[in-house]
Amino acid sequence: MSAEDLERYETEQELALYREYRDVVGLFSHVVETERRFYLCNDVDVLVRGEGAEVFFDVRMNDAWVWDVYRPARFVKKVRVLTFKDVNVEELPAREMEMPEP
Repeated sequence: MSAEDLERYETEQELALYREYRDVVGLFSHVVETERRFYLCNDVDVLVRGEGAEVFFDVRMNDAWVWDVYRPARFVKKVRVLTFKDVNVEELPAREMEMPEP
């Protein structure tokens, strides 16, 4: 496999991942971003653990979708992330159900 073939394959995988994201984003209410991953989920809880300089975040999500091009199954029932890094949680705007025009 040449370097061009590998680059083409990676580009195709990333495009497929973006298309999957575009198709599923409407199913979720929250976006969670950690230093390692990007998640879509419907239930998220961020707990601050520790004291002083030893503070870390315990992030728990249910019914999540993981942005990871190398992961074969991106839908996950439960996710738990422990991190000392920043965690960003955003609530997505509510989408109203769109009915197809007749």
